[in-house]
Amino acid sequence: MSRLTDADLVRKEYESEAALSVRAGAYRWADGPDSIAMCVAAVAEVSPARVLDVGCGRGNIAERVAAETAADVVGVDQSERMVELTRARGIEAVVGDVRRLPFEDGSFDCALAAWMLFHVDDVDAALAEIARVLTPGGRLVAATNSQSNMRELRRLVGAPEPEFTFSLENGSEQLRRRFRRVERRDAVGSLRFPDRAAIQEYVDAAITFSGRIPDDVPEPFVVARSSCVFVADL
Repeated sequence: MSRLTDADLVRKEYESEAALSVRAGAYRWADGPDSIAMCVAAVAEVSPARVLDVGCGRGNIAERVAAETAADVVGVDQSERMVELTRARGIEAVVGDVRRLPFEDGSFDCALAAWMLFHVDDVDAALAEIARVLTPGGRLVAATNSQSNMRELRRLVGAPEPEFTFSLENGSEQLRRRFRRVERRDAVGSLRFPDRAAIQEYVDAAITFSGRIPDDVPEPFVVARSSCVFVADL
Protein backbone atom coordinates (compact mmCIF):
# COMPACT_ATOMS: atom_id res chain seq x y z
CA MET A 1 0.00 0.00 0.00
CA SER A 2 1.25 3.48 -0.87
CA ARG A 3 1.61 5.98 1.96
CA LEU A 4 -0.63 8.27 -0.09
CA THR A 5 -3.53 5.82 0.17
CA ASP A 6 -2.88 4.54 3.70
CA ALA A 7 -6.22 5.49 5.26
CA ASP A 8 -4.93 5.74 8.82
CA LEU A 9 -1.91 7.81 7.80
CA VAL A 10 -3.97 10.15 5.64
CA ARG A 11 -6.57 10.58 8.38
CA LYS A 12 -3.86 11.49 10.88
CA GLU A 13 -2.16 13.81 8.38
CA TYR A 14 -5.27 15.93 7.93
CA GLU A 15 -6.38 16.06 11.56
CA SER A 16 -4.45 19.33 11.55
CA GLU A 17 -3.71 21.89 8.86
CA ALA A 18 -0.10 22.38 10.02
CA ALA A 19 1.77 20.21 7.51
CA LEU A 20 -0.59 21.05 4.65
CA SER A 21 -0.04 24.76 5.27
CA VAL A 22 3.74 24.31 5.10
CA ARG A 23 3.53 22.42 1.81
CA ALA A 24 1.13 24.92 0.28
CA GLY A 25 3.18 27.85 1.56
CA ALA A 26 6.26 26.68 -0.31
CA TYR A 27 4.57 27.58 -3.57
CA ARG A 28 5.19 31.26 -2.86
CA TRP A 29 8.60 30.49 -4.35
CA ALA A 30 7.15 28.89 -7.49
CA ASP A 31 7.16 30.16 -11.03
CA GLY A 32 5.15 29.01 -14.01
CA PRO A 33 1.38 28.57 -14.33
CA ASP A 34 -0.75 28.91 -11.20
CA SER A 35 -2.53 25.56 -11.05
CA ILE A 36 -5.06 26.73 -8.46
CA ALA A 37 -6.06 29.63 -10.73
CA MET A 38 -6.34 27.09 -13.55
CA CYS A 39 -8.77 25.02 -11.44
CA VAL A 40 -10.93 28.04 -10.68
CA ALA A 41 -10.95 29.10 -14.35
CA ALA A 42 -11.98 25.60 -15.47
CA VAL A 43 -14.90 25.66 -13.04
CA ALA A 44 -15.94 29.17 -14.09
CA GLU A 45 -16.01 28.16 -17.79
CA VAL A 46 -19.30 26.30 -17.32
CA SER A 47 -20.99 29.03 -15.24
CA PRO A 48 -22.21 26.49 -12.68
CA ALA A 49 -25.05 27.11 -10.26
CA ARG A 50 -23.75 24.59 -7.70
CA VAL A 51 -20.20 23.35 -7.21
CA LEU A 52 -18.98 20.50 -5.00
CA ASP A 53 -15.40 20.73 -3.71
CA VAL A 54 -14.44 17.13 -2.93
CA GLY A 55 -11.60 16.94 -0.43
CA CYS A 56 -11.94 20.65 0.22
CA GLY A 57 -9.05 20.83 2.69
CA ARG A 58 -8.69 24.28 4.25
CA GLY A 59 -11.38 25.65 1.93
CA ASN A 60 -9.12 28.12 0.14
CA ILE A 61 -10.02 26.96 -3.36
CA ALA A 62 -13.73 26.70 -2.55
CA GLU A 63 -13.58 30.26 -1.28
CA ARG A 64 -12.00 31.44 -4.54
CA VAL A 65 -14.60 29.62 -6.62
CA ALA A 66 -17.38 31.25 -4.58
CA ALA A 67 -15.78 34.68 -4.96
CA GLU A 68 -15.10 34.41 -8.70
CA THR A 69 -18.33 32.73 -9.83
CA ALA A 70 -22.01 33.07 -8.99
CA ALA A 71 -22.15 29.46 -7.81
CA ASP A 72 -23.23 28.06 -4.47
CA VAL A 73 -20.21 26.05 -3.29
CA VAL A 74 -20.32 23.06 -0.95
CA GLY A 75 -17.24 21.37 0.45
CA VAL A 76 -16.86 17.79 1.62
CA ASP A 77 -13.88 16.28 3.40
CA GLN A 78 -13.24 13.24 5.58
CA SER A 79 -11.43 15.48 8.11
CA GLU A 80 -13.57 17.26 10.67
CA ARG A 81 -10.83 19.88 11.06
CA MET A 82 -10.79 20.64 7.33
CA VAL A 83 -14.57 20.97 7.33
CA GLU A 84 -14.30 23.36 10.28
CA LEU A 85 -11.73 25.51 8.46
CA THR A 86 -13.85 25.58 5.31
CA ARG A 87 -16.95 26.64 7.23
CA ALA A 88 -14.92 29.42 8.86
CA ARG A 89 -14.52 30.90 5.37
CA GLY A 90 -18.29 31.08 4.99
CA ILE A 91 -18.50 27.99 2.77
CA GLU A 92 -21.00 25.23 3.49
CA ALA A 93 -19.10 22.01 4.23
CA VAL A 94 -19.85 18.51 5.50
CA VAL A 95 -17.85 15.48 6.60
CA GLY A 96 -17.95 12.71 4.01
CA ASP A 97 -16.10 10.14 1.92
CA VAL A 98 -15.65 10.55 -1.84
CA ARG A 99 -16.64 6.90 -2.29
CA ARG A 100 -19.98 7.50 -0.52
CA LEU A 101 -20.89 11.12 -1.11
CA PRO A 102 -23.82 12.30 1.06
CA PHE A 103 -25.69 13.97 -1.80
CA GLU A 104 -28.55 13.12 -4.15
CA ASP A 105 -28.00 12.18 -7.78
CA GLY A 106 -27.47 15.19 -10.04
CA SER A 107 -27.01 17.66 -7.18
CA PHE A 108 -24.17 19.68 -8.75
CA ASP A 109 -23.26 21.20 -12.12
CA CYS A 110 -19.53 20.96 -11.43
CA ALA A 111 -17.22 19.12 -9.04
CA LEU A 112 -13.68 19.99 -8.04
CA ALA A 113 -11.18 17.41 -6.78
CA ALA A 114 -7.90 19.21 -6.20
CA TRP A 115 -4.90 17.08 -5.26
CA MET A 116 -6.99 14.50 -3.44
CA LEU A 117 -7.76 11.59 -5.77
CA PHE A 118 -4.23 10.22 -5.26
CA HIS A 119 -5.30 9.56 -1.66
CA VAL A 120 -7.99 7.14 -2.88
CA ASP A 121 -7.15 3.47 -3.36
CA ASP A 122 -10.14 2.79 -5.66
CA VAL A 123 -10.13 5.80 -7.99
CA ASP A 124 -12.78 4.36 -10.31
CA ALA A 125 -15.24 4.05 -7.43
CA ALA A 126 -14.57 7.67 -6.48
CA LEU A 127 -15.04 8.87 -10.06
CA ALA A 128 -18.28 6.90 -10.39
CA GLU A 129 -19.59 8.55 -7.24
CA ILE A 130 -18.58 12.03 -8.40
CA ALA A 131 -20.28 11.38 -11.75
CA ARG A 132 -23.41 10.27 -9.90
CA VAL A 133 -23.83 13.59 -8.07
CA LEU A 134 -23.25 15.63 -11.25
CA THR A 135 -26.05 16.74 -13.55
CA PRO A 136 -26.07 15.35 -17.12
CA GLY A 137 -23.32 17.18 -19.00
CA GLY A 138 -21.70 18.18 -15.70
CA ARG A 139 -17.98 18.82 -15.29
CA LEU A 140 -15.26 17.48 -13.03
CA VAL A 141 -12.09 19.54 -12.54
CA ALA A 142 -9.40 17.30 -11.05
CA ALA A 143 -5.90 18.51 -10.22
CA THR A 144 -2.97 16.23 -9.49
CA ASN A 145 0.82 15.94 -9.75
CA SER A 146 3.17 14.17 -12.10
CA GLN A 147 5.27 11.23 -10.99
CA SER A 148 8.25 13.49 -11.68
CA ASN A 149 7.10 16.37 -9.49
CA MET A 150 9.96 17.60 -7.28
CA ARG A 151 12.12 14.65 -8.30
CA GLU A 152 15.29 16.56 -7.38
CA LEU A 153 14.08 16.91 -3.80
CA ARG A 154 13.30 13.22 -3.52
CA ARG A 155 16.75 12.35 -4.80
CA LEU A 156 18.30 14.76 -2.30
CA VAL A 157 16.90 12.75 0.63
CA GLY A 158 17.06 9.36 -1.10
CA ALA A 159 13.29 8.90 -1.27
CA PRO A 160 11.70 6.44 -3.75
CA GLU A 161 9.36 7.54 -6.52
CA PRO A 162 5.78 8.02 -5.30
CA GLU A 163 3.05 5.53 -6.12
CA PHE A 164 0.18 7.64 -7.44
CA THR A 165 -3.20 6.02 -7.99
CA PHE A 166 -4.17 9.20 -9.88
CA SER A 167 -1.46 11.24 -11.60
CA LEU A 168 -0.70 13.34 -14.65
CA GLU A 169 0.47 10.15 -16.32
CA ASN A 170 -2.52 7.90 -15.63
CA GLY A 171 -5.41 10.28 -14.97
CA SER A 172 -6.74 10.60 -18.52
CA GLU A 173 -7.23 6.87 -18.94
CA GLN A 174 -9.14 6.58 -15.68
CA LEU A 175 -11.34 9.60 -16.32
CA ARG A 176 -12.33 8.34 -19.77
CA ARG A 177 -14.01 5.33 -18.16
CA ARG A 178 -16.60 7.66 -16.61
CA PHE A 179 -16.54 10.89 -18.62
CA ARG A 180 -17.30 11.61 -22.27
CA ARG A 181 -14.62 14.27 -22.84
CA VAL A 182 -11.30 14.63 -21.03
CA GLU A 183 -8.74 17.41 -21.45
CA ARG A 184 -5.40 17.73 -19.65
CA ARG A 185 -3.99 21.18 -18.94
CA ASP A 186 -0.38 21.07 -17.77
CA ALA A 187 1.20 23.37 -15.20
CA VAL A 188 4.97 23.03 -15.39
CA GLY A 189 7.51 25.29 -13.73
CA SER A 190 10.03 25.36 -10.92
CA LEU A 191 10.22 26.02 -7.21
CA ARG A 192 13.23 27.80 -5.68
CA PHE A 193 13.73 26.95 -2.02
CA PRO A 194 15.75 29.93 -0.70
CA ASP A 195 17.86 28.04 1.81
CA ARG A 196 18.48 24.76 3.58
CA ALA A 197 16.04 25.57 6.39
CA ALA A 198 13.20 26.07 3.93
CA ILE A 199 13.96 22.74 2.25
CA GLN A 200 14.07 20.93 5.59
CA GLU A 201 10.76 22.46 6.67
CA TYR A 202 9.10 21.20 3.50
CA VAL A 203 10.57 17.71 3.80
CA ASP A 204 9.48 17.49 7.44
CA ALA A 205 5.93 18.33 6.32
CA ALA A 206 5.89 15.83 3.43
CA ILE A 207 3.62 12.82 3.64
CA THR A 208 5.51 10.47 1.30
CA PHE A 209 9.17 11.03 2.22
CA SER A 210 11.46 12.33 4.95
CA GLY A 211 15.15 12.81 5.66
CA ARG A 212 17.87 15.23 6.67
CA ILE A 213 18.97 17.83 4.15
CA PRO A 214 22.76 17.75 3.58
CA ASP A 215 24.71 20.69 4.98
CA ASP A 216 26.30 21.38 1.60
CA VAL A 217 23.05 21.65 -0.36
CA PRO A 218 23.23 24.47 -2.93
CA GLU A 219 21.24 27.59 -2.03
CA PRO A 220 18.83 28.39 -3.50
CA PHE A 221 17.81 24.84 -4.32
CA VAL A 222 15.70 24.62 -7.48
CA VAL A 223 13.33 21.75 -8.21
CA ALA A 224 11.09 21.14 -11.20
CA ARG A 225 7.40 21.07 -10.44
CA SER A 226 4.91 19.34 -12.67
CA SER A 227 1.18 19.14 -12.14
CA CYS A 228 -1.93 19.27 -14.25
CA VAL A 229 -5.60 20.07 -14.23
CA PHE A 230 -7.91 17.53 -15.85
CA VAL A 231 -11.18 18.88 -17.22
CA ALA A 232 -13.71 16.07 -17.68
CA ASP A 233 -17.26 16.49 -18.97
CA LEU A 234 -20.07 13.94 -18.78
